[in-house]
Amino acid sequence: MRHGNKNNALGRKKAHRDALMSNLACSLIEHKRINTTLAKARALRRYVEPLITKSRSDTMHSRRTVFSYLQNKEAVAALFRDVAPKVGERAGGYTRIIKLGNRLGDASEMAMIELVDFNTVYTKGGGAGTEVKKTRRSRRGGKTAKPAEALPATGSPATEDRAE
Repeated sequence: MRHGNKNNALGRKKAHRDALMSNLACSLIEHKRINTTLAKARALRRYVEPLITKSRSDTMHSRRTVFSYLQNKEAVAALFRDVAPKVGERAGGYTRIIKLGNRLGDASEMAMIELVDFNTVYTKGGGAGTEVKKTRRSRRGGKTAKPAEALPATGSPATEDRAE
């Protein structure tokens, strides 16, 4: 029975699992998106999101704490230099898991885990440098509104039409 056991062992001993999570987290920070099994992606989300939260405050203590988990100077530097400024205003939920289907060899469920703020398709900026065109619609239908200079100063056009 697994009463109260919150971590997924992933079929590994603790040292092997810690090394796996560290390597997956370094790859995710470096490449911003990786493909792995669904179970590993869910375990990685629980591993890496507290590290990203810790990276929001750039102090020596937080750098050393994150380094104790990642054991990779380049990944720590990239986390504090690239990732932390982009997620500064986000209140959690730094990663997104997208299911990809089953792997051909052993039919295990595959997933893509990515950092949310680095995907240009889903963010407000749109695709590769494309501007999102906003349309303005009026309540009336197809008519366009008159500029402010063209309106008479005495009152609204609706009241003047009724008076005539």
